[in-house]
Amino acid sequence: MTERSVAPRLRTGTGTTAYPERLRILLVEDDEGDAFLVRELLHEAEAPFDLAVATTLREAMTMLSGIQCVLLDLGLPDTQGIDGLRRLLSAAGSAAVCVLTGRSDEHLGVAAVAEGAQDYLVKGQVDGVLLTRALRYAVERKRADENAQRLREVELRQAESARLERGLLPQPLMSTEAVQVHTFYRSGRAMGLLGGDFFDVVQVGDDKLHVIVGDVCGHGVDEAALGVELRVAWRALIIGGVPEEQVLASLEQVLMSERRAREVFATVAEVVIDIPGNRATVRLAGHPPPVLLAADRAEPVAVKPGIVLGVRPKPAPVTVLELPPDDWSMLMYTDGLIEGHIGKGNERLDVDGLCGLLDEPAGRGVPLPALPAWLVGRAEQANGGPLADDVAMLLISRGGGR
Repeated sequence: MTERSVAPRLRTGTGTTAYPERLRILLVEDDEGDAFLVRELLHEAEAPFDLAVATTLREAMTMLSGIQCVLLDLGLPDTQGIDGLRRLLSAAGSAAVCVLTGRSDEHLGVAAVAEGAQDYLVKGQVDGVLLTRALRYAVERKRADENAQRLREVELRQAESARLERGLLPQPLMSTEAVQVHTFYRSGRAMGLLGGDFFDVVQVGDDKLHVIVGDVCGHGVDEAALGVELRVAWRALIIGGVPEEQVLASLEQVLMSERRAREVFATVAEVVIDIPGNRATVRLAGHPPPVLLAADRAEPVAVKPGIVLGVRPKPAPVTVLELPPDDWSMLMYTDGLIEGHIGKGNERLDVDGLCGLLDEPAGRGVPLPALPAWLVGRAEQANGGPLADDVAMLLISRGGGR
């Protein structure tokens, strides 16, 4: 292997000296005469390159680190034609690749570009300026291709997240006007990736409103996809008429059969509202309790806690709650809302802090449809910045007020 550095200076109009970007070029050429010619052409054009030479494809494969452009002869001792290009492209990473062909093999250059090379050059038909320009253009085209690929990946990720989001956050399936439901979702994702927060609302007959809020542990597309499966399964169980006491056990079976690892679990809060009876049946599986807003006061519902889904199958305890006779609202939420800091060391907002926000005079004056967004804003204010986790909320109300 030989290496030669050429670093010209360009004079600017102000008399100062500027250095163009210096590129590291790997020439893969077994003919010493042709290799010498490439060196001289670059030297003649005063091209700012560091040039390394390999005489076989095997040797070239060991020299790709830090290389920005490879100039590849298609006729080498250990490979011939397009096959060598394919092998090189599979290992070149972000390095641009140009190929050298003979005059009688120009068709190979066209085929090489079709395979992924940035350009092809015919031996004996380029001078130093043209060679320099071709190598620089090849590097820039490779960078443009990579940028376009990254942009396409971001667009695909965003589209994927949008589809998952629609699956996680459906429209409530209800017809009653006696109870209103306001939904809210705020993503804590980066680069368009979702967590596993989900909710759903399904009315059965004229008298039962089934509501669920859940959270699959972890963040990312896998957790979001599992959340979609659980949400769809729950809706199917409710519409299918599965008895209330069996729904969460059946949902846990789905979780345990579909999760990617045994340590994946989910927390769930499920409420069944008896509309004419004005009472709620509440089941919690490792989830924070709903908060009841009535008579200008916010209090967490005193619910028997249950174990998270996916750890040790066990029926969730049942709590029957008699709702106030007049106006009331019930807030269901995922833990992303209450896990933010409140500026006192490691102290978190938690359920008591959430109730404190709801009891603030400013909070009492917020219209119900805007209340979830207001809560997130106050939680972020206390946290000193955006909340790290996704936040999903359902606000169920009767009588049009708190």
